[in-house]
Parts: sequence; C-alpha cells; structure tokens
Amino acid sequence: MTKQNVSGPKSGVNPAMFATAVTKAPLLGSCINDITSKSTFVEMTGGPRIIKSWVDSMRASSPTHDYMSTTLYEDRTSWMVHHPSAVDMFEDITSASKGKKIVMFLDYDGTLSPIVDDPDQAFMSDAMRGTVKNLARYFPTAIVSGRCRDKVYNFVQLAELYYAGSHGMDIEGPSKGSKYYKKGAQTVLFQPANEFLPMINKVYKELLDKTKSAEGVIVENNKFCVSVHFRCVDDKKWGELAQEVRSVLKEYPKLILSQGRKVLEIRPIIKWDKGKAIEFLLQSLGYAKCDDVFPIYIGDDRTDEDAFKVLSKRGQGLGILVSKVPKDTHASYSLQEPCEVMKFLQRLVEWKRLSLRRRSKIQKQLEEIKTSLKY
Repeated sequence: MTKQNVSGPKSGVNPAMFATAVTKAPLLGSCINDITSKSTFVEMTGGPRIIKSWVDSMRASSPTHDYMSTTLYEDRTSWMVHHPSAVDMFEDITSASKGKKIVMFLDYDGTLSPIVDDPDQAFMSDAMRGTVKNLARYFPTAIVSGRCRDKVYNFVQLAELYYAGSHGMDIEGPSKGSKYYKKGAQTVLFQPANEFLPMINKVYKELLDKTKSAEGVIVENNKFCVSVHFRCVDDKKWGELAQEVRSVLKEYPKLILSQGRKVLEIRPIIKWDKGKAIEFLLQSLGYAKCDDVFPIYIGDDRTDEDAFKVLSKRGQGLGILVSKVPKDTHASYSLQEPCEVMKFLQRLVEWKRLSLRRRSKIQKQLEEIKTSLKY
C-alpha cells in the first residue's frame, strides 16, 4: 500500500479591510518573461523532450549533498560578498531606512517555518509567532505565500496581519480590531484569478487520481493553484511523475506549470505573482507613489524572486533571500534559515522600540525647554 497525503483548503479567516472589488488580472500570455527574473515557468508542449527538461529542472532545484558540500561551498564566499548576511549588515539596513516607513513582507514555508516533508506539518514555533506579532505592532506586516490563504492564517493565527495566499492571488487585510483595520471599510477580498476556481478544483481532483499510486506524492489544493510536492518521491520516479502531471495539464491551456522547492505548481496564466501582490498591498496602504516607504521582503523560494525584482526596480527597500546555498537572486541580502530570520526580526523590533524611546525623550526635553522660555 502506497502512502499519499492530501491537503485541501480550510476556512476560518476573519473579515478584511480592503475596499477593493474582486478583480480580474490580465492573461500572462507572452508576458511571462516580464514577471520572472529567471524562467521558472515550464513549457507544456514537446513530448519526451519537455519531460526531460522538467526533470532536469527538478534536479537543478534539488542539488545532492556532495554537490552542496563542494562546489556550492567554494562559491559561497564570493556569493556572500554580493549578498551579505542581513544580521551582520543590520546597521546598514536600518540606516538606509532612516526617515522612511518600513513595511514588512514575509514568505511562510522556509522563512517563518522550517521546510518539512509533510506540508500540513509546517508549523511555526511559538517564539516565531511572538516575534511576528511584535513586528506587526511597529510595522505593517504581510504574509505572502504560495499556500492557500486560509491555511496560512491557520498556521500563523495573527489577525493583525495582511495575508496574500496562492502566490498573491488571494489577498485579505487585517481583521476588525487590528490597528491597521480602517473603520467602515468594505469587507472585500482581492482575487484576480477568481474565474479559474472551477478549473483549478477540477485539475486538483484529476491529479489526485493520476498520482494515487505514486509513493510519496502530496497533492495540495491551494485554492488558486495546485501544488504537487515531490520531496518524498524517489528521484528515479520523477520522470514518471512529470509525465502524469503533463498528461493532465495538456488539456488546460489556460493553466501553467511553475516550480518551487521540490514542488510543481499549477496556476492560471495571468500576469499576477508575489511581485504584483506587494505592489497591490503597498498601494492599499497608501504607499504606491511615496518616496518615504521602505519595503523589506524576506523569502526562500523561486517565486519570491518576483517580489525581489519589483523592489529592485522600484529602487526602494530590499529583498532578503533565505538560503544556505548560493542562488541566482535579485535579493540584496541573505539569511541562512528561519532561526536567523527570527533573529533579524527581533533586532528590527528592538531597534524600533529604542528609536521611539529616544524620540519621546527628545520631545519631552523640547517641551520642557519651551515651558521654561515662557517664564
């Protein structure tokens, strides 16, 4: 008997503050290269040749231990020159943000929680949750994930955050009672791929059936995308898995395949991604054309590159890649794992607290001087 784990969407997210109607996004079409720093989207036609390219891409994103311990180790020193540790360069980062409003964007898996074999067990620690809660007290904070928005919320359980699930195709703001909730705001979701829901659900069911005898495959319904996890699949079976996925997708020309960390992801061909999501969130916060905003995006996946690229083009804020190995990236800085992410976020909170205390002290001294001058 083979084992197959199945994950479906869950409910339970509180109402949001966005006064934005559910909107359609333009088809991706020939614009694929415009929104990706590197081709992470996979060709759907071409038979055996394309299957081979899929498998080659799957292997490239999953280097062997021997390769990681030799070639990548040798490259890391030079790579770190261009992508230094965000913890080591903390003072430089805060100096760059001086006089600006910091807005935080965080991926979930591999950033706030460790990468695990079973995606349903990717729990964040209580310490990390407390850190993110403190972070949101001082900075607008959003979770931007490939996961279903409801599922990410159930993991994080912080109502004061913004949530952008399904790679930004399902966005909701803080619940009522949050400091970022605007009284009287319309409770509306932003779902640019809403019309694709029936198609996504159909593909999800077909992939479940196609892979039901495949050892280690996990098919996850993330509402506006379907994720096929192959982390627990024997690499000798990757070709067979790729063939099964392609046999389903070839019937759906309006869907496209992309790849993350040991996961194949099927999503609509629309010009929308994590980069578009953070642009939308910045606009919702009133920072669309502001010079005094400093967005910080932290993520570990290929799909986070779309967000890094947006920040690079804006010339505002910065991206931080979470990775133990050198990777091509548009991020400016790096962190090795979630525990380093937590350390960086904790330092950011403490830095803000001290800044506010200093400002309060100075204001108090100025008031005392003004009072003394009156007499």
